[in-house]
Amino acid sequence: MSLFAAVPLAPPDAIFNVTTRYNADTNPNKVNLGVGAYRTEEGKPWVLPVVRRVEAAMAADLTLNHEYLPIAGLDQFVECASRLVLGRDSPALVSGTATAVQTLSGTGAVRMIAEFLHAFHPVKVVYFSSPTWGNHNHIFKTAGYGGDCQRWYRYYCKETRALDFAGMTEDLENAPEGAIIVLHSCAHNPTGVDPNQEQWKKIADILQRRRLVPIFDSAYQGFATGDLDADAFPVRHCVSRGIQLFGAQSFSKNFGLYNERAGILVAVTGSPDEAAAVKSQLKRITRALVSNPPNHGARIVATVLNNPALYQEWVDCLKIMSGRIKEMRLALHAKLKANGTPGSWNHVVDQIGMFTFTGLEPKQVEYLTDEYHLYLLGNGRINMCGLTPANVDYVAKAIHETVLAVPF
Repeated sequence: MSLFAAVPLAPPDAIFNVTTRYNADTNPNKVNLGVGAYRTEEGKPWVLPVVRRVEAAMAADLTLNHEYLPIAGLDQFVECASRLVLGRDSPALVSGTATAVQTLSGTGAVRMIAEFLHAFHPVKVVYFSSPTWGNHNHIFKTAGYGGDCQRWYRYYCKETRALDFAGMTEDLENAPEGAIIVLHSCAHNPTGVDPNQEQWKKIADILQRRRLVPIFDSAYQGFATGDLDADAFPVRHCVSRGIQLFGAQSFSKNFGLYNERAGILVAVTGSPDEAAAVKSQLKRITRALVSNPPNHGARIVATVLNNPALYQEWVDCLKIMSGRIKEMRLALHAKLKANGTPGSWNHVVDQIGMFTFTGLEPKQVEYLTDEYHLYLLGNGRINMCGLTPANVDYVAKAIHETVLAVPF
């Protein structure tokens, strides 16, 4: 018998499979609304001009080489990235209670956090928002949090298409003391629904009182609103309260460095000695998982964040990207209203960030794909960057006719 005879075929990844199907479609009207990446008004990937500038300078710098980075990563990248998420004058940075290591983007950071907690945290219960990014559950299951270890807190209300804050806080209050809570710092994926600052303060009250362990997955800082500080409020507020936490910071979206896998894991501890011990263990995990992290994307980010002129150019790019997303929200909402599409579509402009949870049901999504060649996730999530001035009329008309043909 073959060694591999009993290996079952794994199902395709839901998100990447949307793009695979889109690429195989030959219809000229096809639109990819599933891809989790920024697109220009022409529907093309965008390499940020500031990134191009830094890459050109790196290519011309003959002092650079391809030697291994330290296990914890590129020091200047880890330092400036920590300041970006925690704030330059963060009490955790000033006191030395924060520590960080470079990771394979946000996904790698979440995986390392899960590995660390499984090894050192006695409470083997992790809560996710309902719904959450599809990979969260898989990451924690792979790290040892399977079955009853995974639980949910209410988050998105289907009827109002908004935050179920009462349900969320009730579920957090009832979580076992010490439970792990996975939170989205901003631009919640997939819903685009975020708590406001007053709600975040109440969430922090519960985290602190119940001694819960927050993990902030930060994939969109600065990309959500165009304001780096506003997007970091939940993390920084919790740190100001003395709450110990983890942060998973990705630079895929806000730098457009999707395939460079540049990210950090930040841990805010109770003392400098604890921070040193935590970092030592994170380095051991890194060594076992990937040996040491890659250089190219990290060096680009570090160069930009440590240069005032380049930093400002990057901030301007963030405003361009977040601004285009807002324009597409307004355009789609206006078209749906003008068409008289049944239902309320105010959530399209009320939600934030790259994704919109349209409220479309699986049968409607299937109809949209079969009849109009629109590709989106089965739960109705669309990437607003997939909309352009050239296709928004077509997309709005397709949604309108689909809702008429396949009512809610």
